Amino acid sequence: MAEWINTLVQGMLLGGLYAMFAAGLSLSFGVMRMINIAHGDMIVFGAYAIVVATSMLGLPLPLGMLLVVPGVALVGYAAQRWVFNRTLGDDILRPLVLTFGLSIVIRNSLQVAFSADVRGLDIGELGTATWDLGGGIAIGALPALVMAAGVASIAVVQWLFRHTRTGRAFRATSDDPGTAQLMGVHRDHLYALAMAVASAVVALAGIFLIMRTTIAPGDGPMRLLYSFEAVIMGGLGSLWGTLAGGILLGVAQAVGARLDPGWGVLAGHLTFLAVLLLRPQGLFPKTRDR
Repeated sequence: MAEWINTLVQGMLLGGLYAMFAAGLSLSFGVMRMINIAHGDMIVFGAYAIVVATSMLGLPLPLGMLLVVPGVALVGYAAQRWVFNRTLGDDILRPLVLTFGLSIVIRNSLQVAFSADVRGLDIGELGTATWDLGGGIAIGALPALVMAAGVASIAVVQWLFRHTRTGRAFRATSDDPGTAQLMGVHRDHLYALAMAVASAVVALAGIFLIMRTTIAPGDGPMRLLYSFEAVIMGGLGSLWGTLAGGILLGVAQAVGARLDPGWGVLAGHLTFLAVLLLRPQGLFPKTRDR
């Protein structure tokens, strides 16, 4: 019994990382209605950025995070303001094709710069520290930290959306961009701000990803797939639903891997298909159809 409880707990903690993956994608779709195919590669880019900051520049990890997260946010703002916004409109294929091209550029640029070899990040004792809860149940300090960071990130973004003027502008623009612009909302700037917030969460997710495991330049598509599954299972437009979707995906993978080491990823995909069949709108949908 303790082994199965451990499996469920580890799956839930893994879900915190998947929720961070998905939160940025949920933001870009929820506000701009833009499907960002480069999302997974942006996560990997954030991971390599912290490698450069710590391993190559010799910065402490906290200082590296303070530089990487705002830096990636600024890149996201600039990309949305002066590139992505030019493709937005009734035709959803234009941003889709653009972000697909960006995905290829990021992936190949990382491979040229760092080779195809996997990379990791030495975080010392934090990587192996565990808390023994008794009864054969233990929680890793790093997975717990990742879950806490995921919940905190979603809580901060949710607060931004619900309790600030900018957040109200985000919601108004998402529901009816034409009317919001008539009321004085600068749509291009607002979209860029939304992408900056999404990019900051993406960078944080990339940092925690490489703290937990090794990565390679070609890992982006798989991270994109996990993000899509968590967003769709949780429900479009619901940040807390995204957390639920990430946890469900993590638990499914952990249980599958417990049954057979080769079934982990497959169990997550099968769970996604089951949710899609039984509740196509997701568990907690909030996005209004347009």
